[in-house]
This record gives sequence, C-alpha cells and structure tokens, in this order.
Amino acid sequence: MIATDNAKEIVLECVKALQNQDFQRARELVDNDFSFDGVLGSVHGADNYFRQMEKLRFKYNVKKVFADGTDVCLLSDIVMEGKSVFTCSWYRVDGRKIRSLRVVFDPRPVLEAAPAPAG
Repeated sequence: MIATDNAKEIVLECVKALQNQDFQRARELVDNDFSFDGVLGSVHGADNYFRQMEKLRFKYNVKKVFADGTDVCLLSDIVMEGKSVFTCSWYRVDGRKIRSLRVVFDPRPVLEAAPAPAG
C-alpha cells in the first residue's frame, strides 16, 4: 500500500526500489497500462516494462528532482551497459500510480559499448 498521494514521493520510492532491485515493490507503484517512451524504443504495459528492467538492472544516481502536480522530472546518471549516462526522465502519476515515463539521453555511450553486429 502506498503511504502517500505525493507524486514526487511515489516516483522516488519506485526509483529506490529499482536501485535495490526490488522489482516487486517497484511494480506495485506502476499502473498496469503504463507506457514507456525512450531514445532506444518504447514499451507498453507494466509487465513488459519490468521484464526489460529486470534484465538491465540499472543503477541510479539522482541529481535533481522537479515536481509539478502529477508530473515529476528526474535528472540523473544511470549506469547502462557499464557506462554512466546522464538522463532526463519525465514521470506522470495518476491515481497514486506511475502511468507513463519518457526518458531522454545521449545514446552514444551506450551504442559505443554495444558489440558490433556480426556479418
């Protein structure tokens, strides 16, 4: 059960759960009809999103949080593919659950770390 209606607190609790790899707790904070849009793709549905997150196991270093009603913006360094990448994440909270997330970052460090395709 969520102890607050505060969108900022809900988002930070979810990020903390992801940081601790407590995917069950993080999932409780996300709406079933969740949508994710990012630089490298989009995902619809909370279960689909968390299947991806369990594989990626990001580490977060939140630098700044801005909140405006049900909109929350995090500026953070996220470790992806062994590289620290500065990201801007826009969360929308509805009914005490995270409904959507849009993430923007420079993908070059991640793409440079990926192995070249065979062929």
